[in-house]
Parts: sequence; C-alpha cells; structure tokens
Amino acid sequence: MTWLWHIADHLRQGGWVMVPLLGVSLVMWTIIIDRFLEFRRLGRRDLANADTVEALTATAAPTGNGLRTTLVNRLRTTRKGTTAADRALLHITAAELGRRVDGGLRLAEVLVAVAPLLGLLGTVLGMIETFEVISVFGTGNPRALASGISVAMITTQSGLLVAIPGLFAVGRLRRAAATQKLRLEETVVVLDRALGAEAKS
Repeated sequence: MTWLWHIADHLRQGGWVMVPLLGVSLVMWTIIIDRFLEFRRLGRRDLANADTVEALTATAAPTGNGLRTTLVNRLRTTRKGTTAADRALLHITAAELGRRVDGGLRLAEVLVAVAPLLGLLGTVLGMIETFEVISVFGTGNPRALASGISVAMITTQSGLLVAIPGLFAVGRLRRAAATQKLRLEETVVVLDRALGAEAKS
C-alpha cells in the first residue's frame, strides 16, 4: 500500500495538470493494449493466401479470426453473382477491414504527442508559481519555492514517462498494422484475379 500513497502524493505535488495527464495515459494505454490483443487475435488461425480462392467457393465457411478469413467469409455472404459487383464488394470490404486495423492508432499517436505538452504546461505553471512566491517573499521562503519547483519538475517527468514508452509501443503497433494491411492487399489481388478468371470461364 505504500506505493499507492507514494503515487497519490506524486499526483498531489504535480498539481491539477496531473489529472488530464493521468487521463491521457489511461486512454492511450487502453488503446495500445486493445490493439496488441487485436493483432495477436488476427494472427491466429488465418487462411494461407493460396487457400483463399478455394475457401471462397467451398461448401463450408472457413474458421478463424484472421483478416484473410474474415474477408473471405464476408465476401461469401455478400456476393451478388456478377463479376463487377463482386469485385466492388471485395475492395469495399478490404477497405473496411483496413480501417479496422488502423482503429485507434491515430488517437494513440495524438495522445503520445499531447503528454509531453501537458508536462510542459505544468512546468510553466510551476515556474509562474515560483516567481510569484519570489515576488511576495523574496528568496527567504524555501518551502514555498520548493512547491513551485516541484510542480515544474514532476509534471515534466510525468509527461515524458507517459510519452516515451507510448511512442515505442505505437511505433511497434504501426509496423504490425502495416504488415496486416500488406497481407490483406495480397489477398485482395489473389481474389480479384480469381473473380476475373471466373467471368472469363
């Protein structure tokens, strides 16, 4: 329980800026953890690219949570029977799944950028408080001076502690999202060719 008191005291010393900074941290890490779990789920039990054409026309729907499997299953249920319509549905569905892959990452990137700015705001407020104390008491009240300096240092530190690991996590998620979207694009090319071949046969 001692560490809880330490955190509470840390938040109190940092002033009101710590409240939005804590909110930014919670939202950012909620998004990051959600995306990590989602990408982990998408990587399980997915169709091989070479099997997607066969799965599209098979009697039984393929099982799994991957993007390729999801794309094939959605196309199976929405096909119109005409090549142009089916190709359009393929690209629309792929675009929708691509947006799902990117879901939340832009917001997480914004929050990573906001965190150090909130820390900087706390620094400015702490320095203002320090100069106000100096203007009233001079430099003869070290405790009052320490309060303003504490606000300045703690908020800066907290903003960086939120932003730096978040920056690395979001960067890794961006790479994972790019990999997933590349896999999706490869599948779209294969299925688009297969639909075109169906029309010619």
